Amino acid sequence: MDDCALLKAMFDAAVRAADPAHTLAKYLPEPPKGRTIVVGGGKAAGSMARALADAWTGPLEGLVVTRYGHSAEAGAIRVIEASHPVPDEAGLVAAREMLELVSGLTEDDLVIALISGGASALLSVPATGISLAEKQEINRALLRSGAAIDQMNAVRKHLSEIKGGRLAARCQPARLVTLAISDVPGDDPDVIGSGPTVPDRSTREDAMAILDRFGIEVPATVRHHLDKAESESPKPNDAAFARSEFHLIATPQMSLDAAAEVARANGLKPVQLGDAIEGEARDVAADQAMMALKRRVENEEDRPVVLLSGGETTVTVRGNGRGGRNAEYLLALAVALDGTEGISAFSGDTDGIDGTEDNAGAYLRPDTLARAKALGLDADAHLTNNDGYGFFDALGDLEKTGPTLTNVNDFRAILVR
Repeated sequence: MDDCALLKAMFDAAVRAADPAHTLAKYLPEPPKGRTIVVGGGKAAGSMARALADAWTGPLEGLVVTRYGHSAEAGAIRVIEASHPVPDEAGLVAAREMLELVSGLTEDDLVIALISGGASALLSVPATGISLAEKQEINRALLRSGAAIDQMNAVRKHLSEIKGGRLAARCQPARLVTLAISDVPGDDPDVIGSGPTVPDRSTREDAMAILDRFGIEVPATVRHHLDKAESESPKPNDAAFARSEFHLIATPQMSLDAAAEVARANGLKPVQLGDAIEGEARDVAADQAMMALKRRVENEEDRPVVLLSGGETTVTVRGNGRGGRNAEYLLALAVALDGTEGISAFSGDTDGIDGTEDNAGAYLRPDTLARAKALGLDADAHLTNNDGYGFFDALGDLEKTGPTLTNVNDFRAILVR
């Protein structure tokens, strides 16, 4: 098995570890006396709903929202597709129907919420006085700004009628069980999908400060909404959470552990750098390149080694090229390593989609820069233009898996011989 095939085997293991078909059933509660309603959203919502429908022994009904192209057959649970990362009308209609579905329940009823990364955009019901078009533009600005996921979601939660614990409030007095797949650093429940069913630690003042910090201009309607006390989200002592419980069924750390097992089975020493790494993609790449170079030059007795990491980097977009944060990271890593022999790498998003592109990620080989030069490609210029996709596409080094129907965020592996 060559090094790129070995890196792909580790990525595949990471994705399998986050497949709800293998993890969800053991977290299911007993069927209630009354109705069982299933709701939720995210890139993994379709496969989560399918796993639930396969394991559930009683009647159930409901709907979940997932990204276009990420649907799955889930029996009595309807799976609706909508836009991500910028919300659209389909998501708005589905989320409104979801709120109606959980209204008017009794203490004998059970709501099972299936939440995964992407729910922030897919479950979009703008707060009163704010239009969908305004929410869409704010989402676009946040995505371009370089803001971290918890910062983006703090804003989203305070401009919503469903996020930030508000879905839980609608479920009262029914019992609420949330099953979640984490795609965020630290696995914070209120950050995953903007926490529609859990207490929110962020405040409307935080939301305003984030908009100001990143210079995001918003309409007067948005400022007016955030100025009102009613825009605040439910906090931990709210009655909405009196009959609520939360379970993580898959996390980035579980996926890194699975990849580490593949590494060990193939004679590699796995070193985990962390499952919650944040920061600009090119800065993370520079730091990890230094670690890899040190291993290559100074630690011969530790080789071969693979440096594994997860989390969610950011990209402050200044160019007009193509590519998500994984392609950006890998291109910056290529520049920093400068063709060093014996180092290969892979970086990809476990949902199979790097940003808004059609690739999960890409491969870096020791000869990447040499092959690029032979094709007339300037790695520095592509990086300046945020064009990691174009660079690795020209080399034939993109990895296209299609949607994986799960999401524990980014997976990075640097193999040092």
